[in-house]
Amino acid sequence: MAGLQQTNSEMILLSWVRQSTRNYPQVNVINFTSSWSDGLAFNALLHSHRPDLFDWKAVVSQQSPVQRLEHAFNLARQHLGIEKLLDPEDVATACPDKKSILMYVTSLFQVLPQKVTMEAIREVEMLPRHSRVTREEHIEVHEQHFSQEVSFTFLLSSCSSKMFFPPVLHHEF
Repeated sequence: MAGLQQTNSEMILLSWVRQSTRNYPQVNVINFTSSWSDGLAFNALLHSHRPDLFDWKAVVSQQSPVQRLEHAFNLARQHLGIEKLLDPEDVATACPDKKSILMYVTSLFQVLPQKVTMEAIREVEMLPRHSRVTREEHIEVHEQHFSQEVSFTFLLSSCSSKMFFPPVLHHEF
């Protein structure tokens, strides 16, 4: 259940990011790793909610990935009160740490407007398989969303082919 909840949270967070950065053609966030390396996604996310803070064109055309990341992290600290949790050099790699990116984006999610449309969630569901949740998680998320409860039987049937259930040991107390 914890994995399902995390996957559901990631899907909503990714939907929010994609919805927020939709008007930035240089940005296409499909994951919580490589999509953030060039610093454009962080800046677009900030600019989409606070365009008064900086000139988007200047950030896109004149800065390196490390400079763009430094720019976004400094703005978030100064104007949104989010501590600089990431080092730009650690993010400006081919595959930055997913948990670190998730933690930082979640911090942004908590202080910026959070409206997420069903259209944005459906869009994330249509992303290529390698960049989104598995089919079983997708089915489980929908079942949870529409019924607000997850059937234990369904979870067992969708996971049984992938999971090994050790024999139950009986202890006398």
